Amino acid sequence: MRTLFKNIKELVQVRRTPVAFVSGAAMKQLPTIQNAYLLVKNGVIADFGSMDSCPRIDVDTIVDASGKMILPSWCDSHTHIVYAGNREGEFVDRINGLSYEEIANRGGGILNSAKKLQETSEEELYQQSKVRLEEVMRLGTGAVEIKSGYGLTLDAEIKMLRVIKRLKENYSIPIKATFLGAHAVPANYKNNKQGYLQLLIDKIMPKISEEKLAEYVDIFCETGYFSVEDTELILKAGQQHGLIPKIHVNQFTAIGGVQAGVKHNALSVDHLEEMRDQDIVALQNTTTMPVALPSCSYFLSIPYTPARKMIDAGLPLALATDYNPGSTPSGNMNFVVATACIKMKMTPEEAINAATINGAYAMGLEKEVGSITVGKQANLLLTKPINSYGFIPYSFGQNQLDKVYLKGIEIN
Repeated sequence: MRTLFKNIKELVQVRRTPVAFVSGAAMKQLPTIQNAYLLVKNGVIADFGSMDSCPRIDVDTIVDASGKMILPSWCDSHTHIVYAGNREGEFVDRINGLSYEEIANRGGGILNSAKKLQETSEEELYQQSKVRLEEVMRLGTGAVEIKSGYGLTLDAEIKMLRVIKRLKENYSIPIKATFLGAHAVPANYKNNKQGYLQLLIDKIMPKISEEKLAEYVDIFCETGYFSVEDTELILKAGQQHGLIPKIHVNQFTAIGGVQAGVKHNALSVDHLEEMRDQDIVALQNTTTMPVALPSCSYFLSIPYTPARKMIDAGLPLALATDYNPGSTPSGNMNFVVATACIKMKMTPEEAINAATINGAYAMGLEKEVGSITVGKQANLLLTKPINSYGFIPYSFGQNQLDKVYLKGIEIN
């Protein structure tokens, strides 16, 4: 099966020489080809270049992209889209003045979602979750990480991870699974946090390893949730079961979790709304990807990750949605890119790099997706006729995507 996209107004994120991620000043560089072609063969990028050198070959499909642009699809490295029900009641509570922490202390928040999920069958959970997955695919997401963490019991956490595995089997989008059992301390362990951590280590992690249900392990390193000591315990245990570390960190307070992530070679440290100078220094010259979640800041009215300060210090940065029922009930990466430009002062080039190649790296998929590179999956965004790629974040309330392709096939 061969598809030729021709007369592309601008082919964006072209990387003839593969890169794992881009950092610092390099994030402002977004290589493109104007008046381009792109050849896809059997779901993989086979060739691209200027229309002046477009090969004359037989293909199965020709797509005339006159006036339109092509980008690699968005890579969303941080989501919680396998959940049950919703929490719009807490949305109203926050409007009426309660903080996220106050809602959690009243039994809301993560524990509220956990109760609903525990009462939901695996089949119903799958049916709810696949609707959300299909929604984000239509919005341009072409690779996604999905976390557990709304189960908080052995059976419920395994149920979540099995649903993620089923989604992975039934959809062509690359999906990575993360075990986030240490998302909150369940009510029945309220006075025995160490007992709950041992449950995760002694009972759940071996089951995950046995069924090959996750690639990553994560923990909510935050005041009132899990300490740096807890974080190191979980990351070490996860590594012993073949799980690569990630961390939720520095969302509300900075307590040293970034340094713990670097110490344990975490693939990513995510949130980072509260960043101290020493946290930025700790990330310099490492392979740990900082990940910002601007739509979470938007929804909760908390500070935004200081992207400008971090990039100017030479760091890379990825962007993700944090799609979840409590703090970010949206998986729209187009909005994330726009918000990063509007509220975090990232340039369109920086935001697109953060949402494609750097996002791919943050879930270990940089060799498969995230750029227009020969041999990578043809997970592509075809825009509507637009003046420039900067129009995507500029027109933040509108969808500028015409079509989305996964492995070269248009999705409906």
